[in-house]
Amino acid sequence: MRRFHILCWFLAVCVLFLQGSRADTYQLNDGQTLTGDVVSFNESGLVLRLAEGKYADRTPWTKFSQDDLKKLSKNPKIAPLVEPFIEVSQEEKVKRTEVEIKEVPRLDRPARTSLVSALLSSSVGLFSLLLVYVANIYAAFEVAVFRGRPKVMLCAMAAIPVLGLLAPVIFLAMPTRVDKTEVESVEVQAAAAQSFSVPGAPAAAVAEAPAGAQSALRLSAAQSGGSTSSLPTTQVFQRGAFTFNRRFFETKFPGFFGVIRRDAEKDMVILFKAARGQYVAQRITRIAANDIHVHVQKGNASEEIMIPFVEIQEIHLKHKDA
Repeated sequence: MRRFHILCWFLAVCVLFLQGSRADTYQLNDGQTLTGDVVSFNESGLVLRLAEGKYADRTPWTKFSQDDLKKLSKNPKIAPLVEPFIEVSQEEKVKRTEVEIKEVPRLDRPARTSLVSALLSSSVGLFSLLLVYVANIYAAFEVAVFRGRPKVMLCAMAAIPVLGLLAPVIFLAMPTRVDKTEVESVEVQAAAAQSFSVPGAPAAAVAEAPAGAQSALRLSAAQSGGSTSSLPTTQVFQRGAFTFNRRFFETKFPGFFGVIRRDAEKDMVILFKAARGQYVAQRITRIAANDIHVHVQKGNASEEIMIPFVEIQEIHLKHKDA
């Protein structure tokens, strides 16, 4: 029994020793120190149990030093109460507000190359180059037609890579080449169309006329019938000898576009021989790129007829009484 009492006293002394060793010492701002265990705490301050078993008065947080406040903030329950009283240095402020820039994944940029290399390295670039190449050859073909140049030669020059781009430009700047045989043929046809027949003209005069004018002379002689009429000679314009388009009518029949015509053309009419019939036009009302609209007389009435250029086979410019 005695040994049991001795053991109890020994344990009590150890507990008191351990409690005394767990007590913390706090340095106050006024120079005083407090040693004890934390008993209670709130927004106003801290209550300590001193080593003698007594309780100290509640000490405000403002009396504790910064080191003690930081030590008390390690307790998760006390940390929210003492944190407003802890002074933060400028370095800590910067560290807390520092923005961490995270590197974002980026796509690798392709290596810098020339424009031609970049075009050749992609399908879109190859397709664009092919379009430009074909368009250049087609442009050379159109220039060859417009300037009267050999089409095969000009297209072959345009097919040369890079240098071929200059071929259509150079030939477009050159004058149009006209074939001499074509010029002579046009002159003969124009002479035949503008020639007039002399009533009762001898066959020798027809034989001596140019080949392109003989048919016109024969046709004029047949139409005149050998009469001595004073009516103007009928002019005939045939498809093949002339190209029927807007320019043709504007240059050959300028007087027929007005409502009132001059005395020289007052009694003249235009006879159209087309695929759908014959039309005697008193006036050209309007003209488009592919057709012509004429004013024709039918009995006591009149109407406007549209005649496509492709259907016109022959045109006669004659007197209304011829």
